[in-house]
Amino acid sequence: MTKRFEKNAGPSQRQLRVGELIRHELAAILSRGDIQDDVLTSHVVTVPEVRMSPDLKLATCYVMPLGGVDERPVLAALDKHKKHLRHEVARRVNLKFAPDLRFRRDETFDEASRIDALLRSERVQADLKKPDPQSDDD
Repeated sequence: MTKRFEKNAGPSQRQLRVGELIRHELAAILSRGDIQDDVLTSHVVTVPEVRMSPDLKLATCYVMPLGGVDERPVLAALDKHKKHLRHEVARRVNLKFAPDLRFRRDETFDEASRIDALLRSERVQADLKKPDPQSDDD
């Protein structure tokens, strides 16, 4: 079975490369304040990741306002201006088709916090203090 038909195959190199190009340009557009919107100009928005569909026609952009404040208004503002953002990204990234942009809240920070809290929990700390039964200290 070739890699193309595997169900759990990850994104292709092309998907990763195009996603990174779009992420970079989107971050540049947002940081320069090219969009005249009160919500977007009053927030610093980070774009940690952009995932591309296999046909490169859909870009899922994971965004987070700095500090995690006003997430919903920021996502709403990005959705409101997605047509303009798509046009700007298409102008800067040379692709056959300009991908549709879909904005989602980046949840990696929440996941990292959850794992950090889990590692600091009493149960895990107790397990770390137990001697390893397989070690050869004799």
